[in-house]
Amino acid sequence: MFDRALITHALERLQQASRELGETENRQLLGSAQFVTATPAGRLLRAHMSPVVGGDGPHHARVGGLSITGFVLVLEDVTSSNERHARRDALIQSLIEGGRGPLGSIRAAAEMLSEVADMPVPQRDRFLRVVHDEAAKLSAQFESAASAFSNDLRERWLLEEMRGAEVLVVAARRIGERRADERRALAVKTENVDEDLWLRVDGYGLFQALRYLALRLQDEYQVREVRLSLTRSAQLAQLDLSWLGTFMNNETAMSWLQDPMSTAGDSSPLSVTDIVERCNGDIWFQRERVSHRAFFRTMLPIAEAPTDLPRAIVAAAEGERPEFYDFDLFSWSAASHELDDRLLTELAYTVFDTETTGLQPSQGDEIIQIGATRIVNRRLLRHECFDQLINPQCRLSPQSIEVHGITRELLVGQPTIDVVLPKFHAFCADTVLVGHNAAFDMRFLQLKEKQTGVRFEQPVLDTLLLSAALHSNQPTHRLEAIAERLGVSVFGRHTALGDAMVTGEVFLKMLPLLAEMGIRTLRQAREASRQTFHARLKY
Repeated sequence: MFDRALITHALERLQQASRELGETENRQLLGSAQFVTATPAGRLLRAHMSPVVGGDGPHHARVGGLSITGFVLVLEDVTSSNERHARRDALIQSLIEGGRGPLGSIRAAAEMLSEVADMPVPQRDRFLRVVHDEAAKLSAQFESAASAFSNDLRERWLLEEMRGAEVLVVAARRIGERRADERRALAVKTENVDEDLWLRVDGYGLFQALRYLALRLQDEYQVREVRLSLTRSAQLAQLDLSWLGTFMNNETAMSWLQDPMSTAGDSSPLSVTDIVERCNGDIWFQRERVSHRAFFRTMLPIAEAPTDLPRAIVAAAEGERPEFYDFDLFSWSAASHELDDRLLTELAYTVFDTETTGLQPSQGDEIIQIGATRIVNRRLLRHECFDQLINPQCRLSPQSIEVHGITRELLVGQPTIDVVLPKFHAFCADTVLVGHNAAFDMRFLQLKEKQTGVRFEQPVLDTLLLSAALHSNQPTHRLEAIAERLGVSVFGRHTALGDAMVTGEVFLKMLPLLAEMGIRTLRQAREASRQTFHARLKY
C-alpha cells in the first residue's frame, strides 16, 4: 500500500528530531512524522507516523538515543478536503482574474465621465453602458462564486446532538444580542418548551437562521418581540418563531426563506431553507388570524437522548485525567460576581496547571508541581511565570512518573505545599483563574484550604468547557485536540508550566470565537460553560 521509501523518509525525519532534542529530553516530545500519499485507486491519504519506543533488542531500530520497537500509522482520507481546497483556490483565482477586466473598464469609464464635464450625450450614454454592462458581469461572477462556495459549506457541515431546551436558550440569546447597527435589541421570550426533546442539528446554522428571520421582522415590520417554542408533534419536533400583529404575504415569506441571509451587518451565501434541509427538516410560514399570531414553523427529526457513560469509560475516551470531581466551578464568591459584566478581553488571567501523584485527590494524592503564567491585555506574558516543584511527603507511583517524568529524587529538598500554596495564591491575586479540566486542579487546591489557610475565591474558567461550548460537535476536548483545531503548537506536555502555556495560547485563540457566538463577558462565559454537556454529567 505504501512505498517503502516513504516509511524510510519518515523514520529519517524522526531521527533528526531526536538528535535535535537530545537523549535526555522527554521521549514524548519526539512527536510524529507526517506524509501524504496516493492509493492505486487515486485516493489521497495523510499518514501520521509515531514511533513505539522502548526495549533494547538486537533487531530494534534506533532513533537518536532511543530504541524503536515499531511504529503506529494513523491514516486519514483527505481526498474530499483536498478537492474542496483546490476548488476554493480556483474560485478565488477566477474572481481575481475575472474581476480585473470589468473593474478596469468601470474605472476608466468613471474617470472619463468625471473629467469631461461637457461630454456629448451619445458618448456619455456609451460610457454609462460600459459601467452597467461590466457591473453586471461582476455581479454574475460573484453570484456564481457564492453558489459554488455555499455548496462547499454544505459539505463541511456537521450535525450535533443538542437538548431542545438548550437550542431555545442559545437561540434566544443570539436573537437578543446587541445589533451591529446599534438599533434596539429585539425582545425574546420562550414558551411551551418540551424539556425531554433532543435534536440533531447544525447548531450554529440554525441559530443564524432564527436570528436572521427575527431581525428581518424587526427591520421590515417593526416587530418588537418574538417568541420561541418547542413541542413534540408525532415523531417530529416543532420549533416555532412567532410574533403578534403584523402579517406578511406568502410570497414575501417564501423569499425570506430562499434568499441568502443578509441583515444587520451579518451575511451568508446560505439561505434559511439550505440550513433547515441540512438538518433534515422543513420550514414554512403560517398565520392564525383568530389569535393574530404568525410564525415560521420548523419541523425537525427527534434525536435519541444520549445515555450517561460510566466514569471509567469517559476517562479512557479522553485519554487524560478524569474530567469531573466534586468541585463546583460555578459557585463563585460574591466578590467574584462583581466582574460578571466585564468584557473577557479586559480581564487579567492566571493560567495554571498542576502535576500530581495520581488522579484521586480525595484519596490521598498530592500536588507535586504548580505552573502558571499571566494573560494581560490579551497577551501571554511568558516571562511572568510561577513554576515550583513540591515535596508531597509521600511515595510516587510508577504510573504517575511515566506521565510527568518527575521522580522522587527531583523532589528531595523542595518546599512543601503549605509553603508553596500561599505564594501561588499571591501570584494569582486580582486575576481570573484559567485551567484545562480546571475542576481537577481546583479540587486539589480546595482540599488544602485547612492545612495552608489559603482559599482561592477567584472566578474560574475552564478551556475544556469553553471548547465544548464552541465546538460541541467535536468528539474530544483534550488539550492536544483543541490546540490542533486552533493552530496552537503543543510543547512541554505533562509539565505544569508547559501545559499552562499551551492552555493560555488556546484560551487567547478562543476569545474571538466566543465573541462571534455572543459570549463577550465573564457572566456569558460562565453560563455558556454551565450549559455544556460536559458540565451536566453527574457521577
